[in-house]
Amino acid sequence: MKRRRMIRTAAALCLALGMLLIPDARMTARAAEVIATVTGSVVSDTTPTLLYLSTTAGVMQIKLDSGTDVSECKLLLPDKNVTVSVSHGSDGYLHAVKISDGPATPKVSVDTSSPVTVTGTLDKKSRGDLIYLNTSQGTMEIRFDPTTDLSKVRVLVAGQSYSIKCGRGSDAYMHALSITEGVAAGGGIGSGTVSSGTTPAPAQGAPTATAAILGTVAGSTKEGLLYLSTVSGEMQFVIDNYTDTRNGLVLVPGNQLIVSYYRGSDAYMHAASVIGVKGLDAAAQVDTSSTALAGGTVGNKSTQDILYLETQYGVMEIKLDTLQSVTGCKAFVVGKWLNVSCARGSDSYMHAVSITAG
Repeated sequence: MKRRRMIRTAAALCLALGMLLIPDARMTARAAEVIATVTGSVVSDTTPTLLYLSTTAGVMQIKLDSGTDVSECKLLLPDKNVTVSVSHGSDGYLHAVKISDGPATPKVSVDTSSPVTVTGTLDKKSRGDLIYLNTSQGTMEIRFDPTTDLSKVRVLVAGQSYSIKCGRGSDAYMHALSITEGVAAGGGIGSGTVSSGTTPAPAQGAPTATAAILGTVAGSTKEGLLYLSTVSGEMQFVIDNYTDTRNGLVLVPGNQLIVSYYRGSDAYMHAASVIGVKGLDAAAQVDTSSTALAGGTVGNKSTQDILYLETQYGVMEIKLDTLQSVTGCKAFVVGKWLNVSCARGSDSYMHAVSITAG
């Protein structure tokens, strides 16, 4: 009997110890059982641990756990449509079991032969599949594709820092090839785009770029020949009929650029594409029903955002965000004569509608 009591006592002690070691059921934040599936758009307040989802019934707060399945959707930027299966947690919150992406966007051909890596912070103005990356040199517009490698990130949300390897797409945007959390040492250059309707477009049959490099426009630059100051020294690139300058029209000294290039049969390096740093301003309403024509030369303060046009009456500041066409030249260099058709915007600036080289 005494031995039997000792065995019962030992068993009771083991059970009590086990109960101490096992977390209280009330500490379990979520159950695995899916109780509902909801569809909506991501709200800008979303963080890496809490998804704000705008639905027809209102804004829902859904917790993101380490076990949440994000294999089909890692991009949680404002206005992006997602589908979320949820479970009920004992902490009073709904918890995401799985997040699924919205409909796939049309496929764009992306040149992966000469990728460029840029680093910075995702701007809160990022929307859907368009990433705005704030870097130390400016803001870069990057398209996110279903094929983008996100194996090294949990989810992407605004306000977080990332390193993005990207390539030039057939739609003239830079596209994310892979994304890594955190900012690499030394930072990175950013870029942006002019209106997708901007000309001149590259000629058909353009050679494929074999490399890409970051740099700053040097003072020796002239029409048809870009001098780029890089970490490896100054480089020269021919700007020819095949060069895509739609995203980097202003080749004024001091401007930051990403240049994709190849070696031509003339032994010169030729620019396949030029992409420049662009700011991130709120879009203004522009009254194109009434335009004015201004003629002058490109000033040395010009950027990818604002053309400083030196006229006989003084210097005009003309924004380039609504530029639709360029005729007669591939790029704007200091001293180049331009005839600018422009219209007034709600921000009190004149905005270029079309430009013809003199």
